[in-house]
Amino acid sequence: MTPMTMETREKSLTWLALFASTGTLICCALPIAFVMLGLGATVAAISSSVPFLVTLSLHKGWVFAASAVLLASSGWLLFRSARECPADPQLAALCDRTLLWNRRIFWISVTIWGIGFFAAYLALPLRIWLTGA
Repeated sequence: MTPMTMETREKSLTWLALFASTGTLICCALPIAFVMLGLGATVAAISSSVPFLVTLSLHKGWVFAASAVLLASSGWLLFRSARECPADPQLAALCDRTLLWNRRIFWISVTIWGIGFFAAYLALPLRIWLTGA
């Protein structure tokens, strides 16, 4: 496989991971944050306007699992040791810049996924444990 083909594959997978991790944020973290801020009516209005959010919330385990697999494969492609850039200085500079942006997008995706995971799975049990209710 040529370096440009691999670079295109990495870039596509990185953007797909960002999209998937943003889906976890939209399905789970934002509604919980709105309800915690007292904006339950906003969540109800959004849920009735955009019904696929309810479906995402019902299947949040699958959403988180799929996005975790995408993030893991994206991370593997970005941080593996066999990664090479072309010998041509101009192409090497482009390759390095692309790698830098791919890594930034990857870490943004991981952060978004972590926020969504915390809100969907850890926030309520932590609140119950802290308040003793």
